[in-house]
Amino acid sequence: MSRIGKMPVPVPAGVTVDIVPGNVVTVKGPKGELSQKFNRDMRISRENGEIIVTRPTEQRQHRAIHGLTRSLLNNMVVGVTDGFQRVLEIQGVGYRAQLEGNSLLLQVGKSHPVEYTPPSPDIAFEVSRDGRTVTISGINKQQIGELAAKIRKERPPEPYKGKGIRYQGEYVRSKAGKAGAAAIV
Repeated sequence: MSRIGKMPVPVPAGVTVDIVPGNVVTVKGPKGELSQKFNRDMRISRENGEIIVTRPTEQRQHRAIHGLTRSLLNNMVVGVTDGFQRVLEIQGVGYRAQLEGNSLLLQVGKSHPVEYTPPSPDIAFEVSRDGRTVTISGINKQQIGELAAKIRKERPPEPYKGKGIRYQGEYVRSKAGKAGAAAIV
């Protein structure tokens, strides 16, 4: 039994949901518009200001897709009303970020600055005054997560000095360096 799939998705005031045959759902809200095609087997309906997802059978595939469909719909509704954001922290001597237009320039210990442009106009970068934190915000949770992962992959945090790009609140376990170097003659 999918507990997540059974929960209805509340639709707040100011948000319109269009469900087209073939399970193409378009959600419009104050921050923008998102559209996504879902599996044809799932039944998506709007009742009493809520979106309800039901599955046709108890097959393993239908049970697996049930909760996923509901979560994706919820993320669409939350994205167009409140939006999502991901915060990255940059640590290391000389490591910094800066905005140039709407693109992000990173200085992370390479011979050249690394540039990232937003994949869609809905996504925006925000850099703190000291250039140590980068906030990625937008309405599509999946695109924000992918972009944050790509930026983090440019220089992941290393365990010896802690230098690199990490998610806000991420714990990086530090290791001891070489302990026996002085003993070898």
